[in-house]
Amino acid sequence: MTPHDQAPYLAANVSRREVWAWAMYDFANSGYTTVVITAIFNAYFVTVVAGNQTFAWTLALAVSYALVILTAPVLGAYADAHAAKKRLLFVTTVGCVGFTALLCFVGPGDLWLAIVLIILTNFFFGSGENLIAAFLPELAPGEALGKVSGWGWCLGYVGGLISLGCSLIYVTWAQEQGQQAEQFVPVTMLITAVLFAASSIPTFLYLKERALPQPHQGGRRVVRESIARLSETLQHASRYRDLMRFLVCLVFYQAGIQTVIILAAIYAQQVMGFDTSDTMLLVLLVNITAALGALAFGSVQDRIGHIPTIALTLVGWIIMVLLAWAAEGPAMFWLAANIAGLCLGASQSAGRALVGFFSPASRRAEFFGLWGLAVKLSSILGPVTYGLISWITTGDHRLAMLATGSYFIIGLVILMGVNVQRGRQAALHGEAVL
Repeated sequence: MTPHDQAPYLAANVSRREVWAWAMYDFANSGYTTVVITAIFNAYFVTVVAGNQTFAWTLALAVSYALVILTAPVLGAYADAHAAKKRLLFVTTVGCVGFTALLCFVGPGDLWLAIVLIILTNFFFGSGENLIAAFLPELAPGEALGKVSGWGWCLGYVGGLISLGCSLIYVTWAQEQGQQAEQFVPVTMLITAVLFAASSIPTFLYLKERALPQPHQGGRRVVRESIARLSETLQHASRYRDLMRFLVCLVFYQAGIQTVIILAAIYAQQVMGFDTSDTMLLVLLVNITAALGALAFGSVQDRIGHIPTIALTLVGWIIMVLLAWAAEGPAMFWLAANIAGLCLGASQSAGRALVGFFSPASRRAEFFGLWGLAVKLSSILGPVTYGLISWITTGDHRLAMLATGSYFIIGLVILMGVNVQRGRQAALHGEAVL
C-alpha cells in the first residue's frame, strides 16, 4: 500500500501520507522542547545567564504559558469559525522558529533578553501545539484516536532525538576545541531552529484543512465573536462534564509532567552532578523510551480503554518520582529517568486522544484550545511550585521533586470519576445541537 492509499484505521478520504505529514509536525516541534526547554538551554539559562537562579527560568516559562492560557481558547474559536487552523499554524511556526534562532544572541548576563525570547518562543510553540492537535479527530475515527495520536508522539520523540543528537555532536566537537558553554550553546539554538523549519514543510504541503468556514462576523468583531463562541461553550459546560472533569485532572497530572520536562536537566546537574554531555545523553535515551511508550500505549489505549491506560501511566509517574527522590547514585536515577520516558510518551498521547474523543466535530480547535489552556496552566503550577520550594529551602531539589509526586496522586483520584462513554455521547449529542 502506498502512502496515498486509504487505511482502515483512518477517517474517510484520509491517506497515510497526510497522517505522516500531520505527525511530522510533532517531529518538527519536538526539537524545540527537547533542546531548548528540556536538555540544553534551560541548564544554560540557569547556570550561565541567571547565575544559578532556577526561579527565574520557571517564572519566564510561567509568563509564556499565561499568555497561551489567555489566547488559546479564543484562537481555537477563531480557527473553527474561519477554518483557519492551518493558516494560524503557519504563523505560530514562523514565530517559534524565528525567536528560537534569536536565542543564539543570549550570553552571560543577558537575563532580560533571554527572558523575553523564551516567553515569545514558548508562546508560539504552545499555540502551535494546540492547533496541530485539533487536526487529530479529522484524521482517525474515535476507536483509532489512541493509535494515531501515539504515532504522532512517537515520531515527535524521534524528531527530538535527531535535534538533540545533532546538537550533541556539535557540543562534543566544540568541547574538544576547548569552547565554553557560552560559545557552543547559542549554535545549538540555530541547529534547532533550522531543523524545526525544515521538518515542518511536509505538514504545510500535505495536511488538509477539512473544516468549512462557519457563519461569522468580520472586521473588528472577530475577537468579540471568538470570545462569544468560547463563552457559549463554557456556559454549556455541564453538557460536557466528563471533558471538563478530565481537563481538571489533566491540569494536575500535567503539572507533574511539565515539572519533569522543564527541570529534569537542572535536577540532574544540581543533585546528581551530571555535566552537559551526561545530561544530553540522559535526555537522548529518555526520548527513545518515550517514543517506545507512545507507540506501544497508543495501541494499548484503543484496546483496554482511555482511563485504564492513563491510570497506568500515572502509577508509573508516582514510582518514578519516588525513585528520583531516593536516588543517591546514577544507576537509580537512570532507571527513574527511563520510567519517566515510558510514561511521558504514553500519558501525553493518551490525554490528547481522549480530548479528541470528547470533542464535537464543529468545535475541535476550540476544545483543543481548552486542552492547551489546561496543559499550560499545569505548566505554570508545577514548575513554579518546584521553583518556589527549591528557593524557600535554599536549593533542596529533592524535596521539590517529592512534592511534584502529589500532582500525579491528585490527578489519579480525579481521573476515577471520568466516564468515557458518557463523555463520548455528550460530544456526539453536542455536535447534533451546536
